[in-house]
Amino acid sequence: MEDDDLLALGVVVERDRGSLPFTLIHGESLVACAAWAMGEAGIRLLDLSTPWEAVREAGLSLVWHDALCPMTPPDFLAACARRALTDGVVTAGVHPVTDTVKEVIETLGGPMVGATHDRDELRHLASPLVLPPAVVAALEDWPSSDLREALASVASKHRVVWVDAPPSARRVRDADDVLALAAITRR
Repeated sequence: MEDDDLLALGVVVERDRGSLPFTLIHGESLVACAAWAMGEAGIRLLDLSTPWEAVREAGLSLVWHDALCPMTPPDFLAACARRALTDGVVTAGVHPVTDTVKEVIETLGGPMVGATHDRDELRHLASPLVLPPAVVAALEDWPSSDLREALASVASKHRVVWVDAPPSARRVRDADDVLALAAITRR
């Protein structure tokens, strides 16, 4: 890839996720699938040993891609990176919440079911999380390897745009989730 084709810098985060990122899907590890998607999207991969100052000096967006969302399509990663760069906003891939979510209220007589939360206000964080150049420049160091923590650390100071992720970008939590993801991404 030529530097002129470079869309952003990126990291596939597998830290603090146990051995699950090295589970196979379609014959390859989850982390390898996520890394290949980043390369196909025009995102230059870095690792977390890269000095933060070098990342900041590059003047590019930073794509934070979770190895536990291994089948996120390259075109979706690229679209999120373009949106962050063009609009200057933090961009986060999300899935809608489809379950009914109830509040539980603790009372003297024990827990009681309370109000139902509006599903339109809830979302599951998927991947990627893209930080535009201005946000990267404002950070002192690498964001947390936990995407929720990384998002929370920038959301209080910067505008966040939620982008509906495709079904193939779902997060896996265990081997059963990997089997389900393999089934929906079988070619």
